[in-house]
Amino acid sequence: MRLAFRFRTIPFVATVLLVALGIALGNWQMRRAGEKLALAARMAERSAAAPVTLGGGSVHGQERVDSGALRGPLHPGNFEYRRLQVTGEWVAGWPLFLDNRPQDGRAGFYLAMPFKIAGSDAHVLVLRGWLPRDPREYTRLPNVATPRGTVTIEGIATASAGNVMQLGTPGALKPGAIVQNLTVDEAARATGLRLQPFFVQQTGPGTPGDSLVRDWPAPASGVDKHHGYAFQWYALAAMAVLFFVITGFRSGRKQVV
Repeated sequence: MRLAFRFRTIPFVATVLLVALGIALGNWQMRRAGEKLALAARMAERSAAAPVTLGGGSVHGQERVDSGALRGPLHPGNFEYRRLQVTGEWVAGWPLFLDNRPQDGRAGFYLAMPFKIAGSDAHVLVLRGWLPRDPREYTRLPNVATPRGTVTIEGIATASAGNVMQLGTPGALKPGAIVQNLTVDEAARATGLRLQPFFVQQTGPGTPGDSLVRDWPAPASGVDKHHGYAFQWYALAAMAVLFFVITGFRSGRKQVV
């Protein structure tokens, strides 16, 4: 029995479209994986660099930003993932509680609070740490000790406080508000403070008795996930070609018989 291949226009066009789609989406996933790898490398490089000092005097072995530079907003791209040492005072009257931030299986909040940088009128929004929620009273806020006077904190600069699903329309920001998500621009408008365009995730020890947990989750790179999705899209393209060839030979054989 002689095998023959029967070319059919419609299946051929469908195959070309599927192959083009599979390759395009596979390449996109590979590019995303490359971006995540580059991000991980940048995070490792910046975390290993000398800390940046905001406010206060210069410290040996650290990079210092003088008060003159703080008269305008600092570029967030220059500071994201950098270790920071910031000297100044807490704006204790503006605590904000980021809801739906569980840790170790317990419901809780991230506490965000403005911090005035010494030697300037600039502020930075600091994520001070995690606090558990009262399981018996949803709206009850935990008590937090806030140091008075000039203090120095350490942390990591980050562009976002992380986002969770927003349920309903958020209300106006006010001191002590419980919010789902928070941006620097929203906080700046509500407080009237000049905030730098990034957050600081506070690290290291806090004040005695503040009960804040500073075990921040590491950003997930997701590289393996992107590689897996890319393989699936490339496999789709290969299967489309294989299906077109096999069905073409089967149709040709029936025609010869």
